[in-house]
Amino acid sequence: MLFWPEDEKIMVMDSKFIPAEFEEKIYAFWEKNNLFKAVTDPQKKPFSIVLPPPNANGNLHVGHAMYAYEDIMIRHHIMKGYSAWWVMGLDHAGFETQFVFEKELKKQGKSRFDFGREELFQMILNYVNENKKNIKGQLRRLGFALDFSREKFTMDAKVVAIVHQTFKKLFEKGLVYRANRLVNYCTNCGTSFSDLEVESVEKEGALYYINYPVKGGGFIQIATTRPETMLGDVAVMVNPKDKRYKDLIGKKAILPIINREIPIIADEYVDMKFGTGAVKVTPNHDFNDFEIGKKHNLSYPAILGFNGKIQNTNSVYDGLRVFSAREKILEELKANNLFVKEGKHPMVVKTCYKCKRALEPLPKEQWYIKVKPLADAVKKIVKKKETVVYPKRFERQLNLILDNFIDWNISRQVVWGIRIPAYMCQKMTNDKSQITNQSQNSNHKDQNWFVSLEKPEKCQICGACDFKQDEDTFDTWFSSAQWPFATLQTEGKEYFNYFYPTSVMETGHDILRAWVARMMMIGLFVTGTTPFKTVFLHGMVRDGKGQKMSKSKGNVINPLVLVDKYGADALRAALIFGTKEGGDVALSEQKVIGMRNFANKVWNMGRLIQMSKITNDKLPITNQVPNSNNKIIEEMEKEVTELKKKHMKLMDLYRFSQALEGVYEFIWHRFADYYLEELKEEIRNGNMEVLKSVTSVYMDSITMLHPFMPFVTEALAHELLGGETSLLQIGYK
Repeated sequence: MLFWPEDEKIMVMDSKFIPAEFEEKIYAFWEKNNLFKAVTDPQKKPFSIVLPPPNANGNLHVGHAMYAYEDIMIRHHIMKGYSAWWVMGLDHAGFETQFVFEKELKKQGKSRFDFGREELFQMILNYVNENKKNIKGQLRRLGFALDFSREKFTMDAKVVAIVHQTFKKLFEKGLVYRANRLVNYCTNCGTSFSDLEVESVEKEGALYYINYPVKGGGFIQIATTRPETMLGDVAVMVNPKDKRYKDLIGKKAILPIINREIPIIADEYVDMKFGTGAVKVTPNHDFNDFEIGKKHNLSYPAILGFNGKIQNTNSVYDGLRVFSAREKILEELKANNLFVKEGKHPMVVKTCYKCKRALEPLPKEQWYIKVKPLADAVKKIVKKKETVVYPKRFERQLNLILDNFIDWNISRQVVWGIRIPAYMCQKMTNDKSQITNQSQNSNHKDQNWFVSLEKPEKCQICGACDFKQDEDTFDTWFSSAQWPFATLQTEGKEYFNYFYPTSVMETGHDILRAWVARMMMIGLFVTGTTPFKTVFLHGMVRDGKGQKMSKSKGNVINPLVLVDKYGADALRAALIFGTKEGGDVALSEQKVIGMRNFANKVWNMGRLIQMSKITNDKLPITNQVPNSNNKIIEEMEKEVTELKKKHMKLMDLYRFSQALEGVYEFIWHRFADYYLEELKEEIRNGNMEVLKSVTSVYMDSITMLHPFMPFVTEALAHELLGGETSLLQIGYK
């Protein structure tokens, strides 16, 4: 039976729980006593979670407060007697961090082009190192039981070495290859993106109708949303079933303005109901046209450069940006009576998720991962339940993602990141007879490139010194996909073998495709086993009306502001309380206030018990419990015993909201409103048996509550049991 020491000097508790007076001291107490420090203990079961690493380029946002789920799991397992490790780490966030840093440079009137590669890299590193301190302080403010003694960073030398090894292994197994394809390229940010990083925006555009002269006489009218790309047209295409154009198939059209002859071809790909039923084909600037170009063996140099300007046309348009070129081309078409009309047209525009500008489909040689064999392997382990997905409805979604994954472009044109350890043999590249076209279905390594973990002294292909390292860095998701095994491997075999596979991967369902599926693919490939036994997915944090948070709406919530006003416990509990597993969180300040009030209620109950002890020390002690109260005590103890059983089951089933609601209901409406009311006279009269029973039930209650509201419960334990006692050490009794 839990109670404070008989000879302990009791200080009267304040009438209110004031978080700011306790939180920093309590967290320091936890760290001083190494309560979060992971150890390998053969006498204990391991439990490990890898923190989804926040970007090391700024502050935490309210979405990061959802780490509360992981903290709940870690504390719960520590209290169950497990040896737990919550792996603390930060992500270098390549493109995103460079984007943020470039905004800082712009304020100074500078840009990335003012610095060499090494200098810019070092400047960003310094910037990140400063931000790291801030983020770690914020994680502590939220009470997260992270092992800061083993902090990881995606740019740590040991982690980078593992990322390089993974790339080399993929290369040697024929699962990574180079291909010259169209990529989604941001001419403003200066990098390509994979399909997962593209935002599709619906907008109202225009459909332009243009007459292309036909050699020998007449016209064929095409419809296009991008007249400026006509400078790179290779054909006009119609459907072979379209009777309107049957006599034109095989003839030549004269490309307006440029006056270059292009063929009129037929392909069933054309939708006869779109526009005029005749479309232009520009393989280097449209993903569908790219495939048509390959099918019909048609090509032409890219007429739009990576700087966003027109090129390769030998015309007055070279050097113009897209919209300037469009306006000028339309003017010339009208002057030559080739422009017919334009009409409103709904469009889906692919945009950069950072600068929000339209992305350009541009041809570029990049590294790709052959996904299908990796995805198929993951599907097998999901089917075998080697990884279990919670809530279960997301398992079907994961399988659909794995079925539809296209090959993954992992090349990025940014300085801040892990540089790709691939080297091009200049001799083989210059020898055109040796060049091997690398297709998506090829099982062979690119014969012009080799991969080396150390900087090579000579070319590993031709034996000469004429080689050049790839300028690109890895897509951040590629290094992040290795996070579970890379972090643990850096601690050595003992920790890796004990804690891997990790127990749970907890994250938002919105990155099931971008991150979770990729971690499973790469983790299984490298280690031969799943990187985590369970995937637990939470929803998005929305405002009190259920709307998505955005700066433009003015409804963004700063988690640290709420912590300052109401305490970390109130915010944490508000995120969990009433939230269906995997469902979105409707977070309002009123909900946080409600949880703050609950924390005060719990505190005042503890204060009542403490003051009863102080008062009873001055009264004659009686241990006799009246029969009527005996029944109430039995009922109370039976109810809390049943609650503990149900609570533990819910916690182990990842039903955290139900677990919290059960404890909340018992503490407020059963224990406070009923049992204490019925027993308060006996407590006031000095009945120590009643007081001890009430105290024991109360301590059981705050022990169950601890993973959700760690600060107030730990403060109560210190007040009632002594300053060196932690609920984490006491555990469940």
